[in-house]
Amino acid sequence: MKKHLLATALFASCFTAHATIVEMQTNQGTITVNLYDQHTPITVENFLNYVTDGSYDGSVIHRSVDDFVLQGGGFKFDTDFNSIETADAITNEPVLSNVKGTIAMAKVGGNANSATSQWFFNLKDNSANLDLQNGGFTVFGEITADSFETIDTITSLVHCGEIPTVGLNEDQCPTTTSGFNAENLVMINSVVVIDDDPNSSASLSPKENTLIDEDNSSDNGGSSSGGSLAWMLSLLALAGFTRRK
Repeated sequence: MKKHLLATALFASCFTAHATIVEMQTNQGTITVNLYDQHTPITVENFLNYVTDGSYDGSVIHRSVDDFVLQGGGFKFDTDFNSIETADAITNEPVLSNVKGTIAMAKVGGNANSATSQWFFNLKDNSANLDLQNGGFTVFGEITADSFETIDTITSLVHCGEIPTVGLNEDQCPTTTSGFNAENLVMINSVVVIDDDPNSSASLSPKENTLIDEDNSSDNGGSSSGGSLAWMLSLLALAGFTRRK
């Protein structure tokens, strides 16, 4: 499978050699991401579709796990958490490694080809786990060096379960999702393309996933797209994922 994906990426690069930089403006600072268009063309196209239709504008960073991942792309917030409408799931492209500072697609446990809108930043080198688990998690970009300051700001906030919060202490954590206010959450105000220069990632050297062909017999079917609190899981169970028509 890996050889096929590498060949597909190489073939695509011969005709559409694009590298894209996007900027996430959050209420805690800016995160700039350089996408690997030539390595993971399916995933980058999928991500940019959500960017261009505004799906991530007004969305929430809903999951932060210390020394593991920081996750978003799943929910917007009005007076409660509302699932982002998703297109069909995409084909997994696990050709690059889940090292620190990369962005990868989240997905459903036990289903390698289930990624839709959710993504996560690797807060450390998670390659030993995520390069293999559930068919490998598709890395499709990396953040710029100055973006680590924003990431660190978010991960250092008070957390209610796994949800990073603003202006709350642990005793003020709501017991239901409707107990939050937008000003208490890490909001992504906008995600925009700031550079589509084909050479924008020329100086980058993404690390190849060399583990994916190893035995996956120890795969526990886990996923980094899990919920943040028990009531968040209940919300997902009740509402499901709203599909685009």
